[in-house]
Amino acid sequence: MSESSRWTMPDMAGILSNKIPQDELKPGDHIYSWRNAYLYAHHGIYVGDGMVIHFTRAAGQEIGTGTVLDRFIFSSSPSHPSGSPCPRCGDQSRTEGVISSCLECFLCGGELYLFKYGVSPGVFIAKTRGGTCTIAPSDPPEHVLHRAKFLLQNGFGVYNIFKNNCEDFAIYCKTGLLVFTKVSVGRSGQATSFLAATTAIVSSPLRFLTTGVSGLAAVGFGVYCVSRYVSDIGVRRDVMKIPVERLILCPGPLESEAATITDTSKEKGL
Repeated sequence: MSESSRWTMPDMAGILSNKIPQDELKPGDHIYSWRNAYLYAHHGIYVGDGMVIHFTRAAGQEIGTGTVLDRFIFSSSPSHPSGSPCPRCGDQSRTEGVISSCLECFLCGGELYLFKYGVSPGVFIAKTRGGTCTIAPSDPPEHVLHRAKFLLQNGFGVYNIFKNNCEDFAIYCKTGLLVFTKVSVGRSGQATSFLAATTAIVSSPLRFLTTGVSGLAAVGFGVYCVSRYVSDIGVRRDVMKIPVERLILCPGPLESEAATITDTSKEKGL
């Protein structure tokens, strides 16, 4: 069964929530859990046997801004009270990079959600909160698991909240797509939604075409939706499919030059 058809509730309810019971998880699923009153979500790849591979900064700085915000937005690394680490994972509170955790540690008391792939443009727009779905299709589970396990051993570069975060990691595992322009944000729907909101509020010249509050709201929402749509990994053109083995030859998955990537892709017949 394809992921785009794995709606366990009516379509309208599915638009409102991607929540999924743990017993419906399948190896290769991209899952996430909201943190800090839905301020942001932490993402990972479920690999079976109750385990998740995910990418994190650790040490209480999941957002990794280098500012005072890091004191309030806590790490998505599993943590437990001192002296009582998880019997299955151990103490991972200071572990960073690509790590493997049990599902309970990954969730950190939060609820479980399934990231959707291959959704229609209408469903994508209806999901006004970024970081929950993409128009891009997913690769077969065996490819997803291979990438996740390979990166667990070899890393995924340096964590960056806008260009290389936990959602970027999970999306790459699912699709094999990398952004090859240095001036752009990564594949993360959360990051693109933030920038889309900023564009809608600050940068849109269309805000001068109307003076009513309702008109301003409609224009702002329209700009936000369009910005999100054109930034989605399934729509944007500054991406290429790159074999996971290629990543260990680069300083980071988002730092490869476009020419180098293109030449490599041609050599591999992609």
